[in-house]
Amino acid sequence: MTGFGKEIAELPSKKITIEIKALNSKQLDLSTHIPSIYKEKEMEIRSLLNKSLERGKVEFNVYLEYIGSSVPTQINQATFENYYAQIAAISQQSGIEMPGDVFHTILRLPDVIKNEIAEVDETEWKTVCEAIEKAISKLKEFRVQEGKMLSDLFKQKISNIEHLLLEIEKYEGKRLEKIKNRIIEQLEKVAAQDYDKNRFEQEMIYYIEKLDVNEEKTRLINHLQYFVSTINSGEAQGKKLGFIAQEMSREINTLGSKSNHAEMQKIVVQMKDELEQIKEQILNVL
Repeated sequence: MTGFGKEIAELPSKKITIEIKALNSKQLDLSTHIPSIYKEKEMEIRSLLNKSLERGKVEFNVYLEYIGSSVPTQINQATFENYYAQIAAISQQSGIEMPGDVFHTILRLPDVIKNEIAEVDETEWKTVCEAIEKAISKLKEFRVQEGKMLSDLFKQKISNIEHLLLEIEKYEGKRLEKIKNRIIEQLEKVAAQDYDKNRFEQEMIYYIEKLDVNEEKTRLINHLQYFVSTINSGEAQGKKLGFIAQEMSREINTLGSKSNHAEMQKIVVQMKDELEQIKEQILNVL
């Protein structure tokens, strides 16, 4: 969702610079900085940005530079002279020396600076709108490039998880056999005790079934495939990818709790690390 777009439009008497910056955000959070001459068009600008940008913390700026002598800001000479005369009179009557920076002081007093706000004609506004649309297009191009990088990153991480999942299969048979042998060894220590062998066999089957991870593996594979297909859909799917990542996390956590095997638990930790990197970057997806 991060992006930057800039466009400059030049008129005979003005240079207009449009800048749009976007950062990550769950919703569209738009802030604008617009010169007073274009303030009446702010709602139109906001509407254009809302239609074009779906999410993100967006900062929209318009910088206006006047060319030549056509500057709308002027000093009100009559008001300036009136202030100066009053200050000089007070200085003479009170015996207080005139301040050395009296010139700058008067310039900051009310109504000394005149801002003549001219109306924006249709030709000028059309030029500004075209510049805004070009800046938006550049921001979108920036987002597309970032999206391609994220897509490649996600697919690499998904592939890493798939390979780690295959690594788990190496230890599954050994794990169950080890658990069986451990239980039998414990029973041999109490060989003098009588127990129902049929019931023991049933309990053993039930216990082994509880440790079976085939369902979790199958669901995780489905989630991984669904994640990739969602990326390839080409639509704005940031929230959906977040939901799929949550489901992937749930299956990986269950694998870890059921593994009961040191090597399998190491693999699960690696899978969690890969998934965590995916979840961090999903915030950058629309």
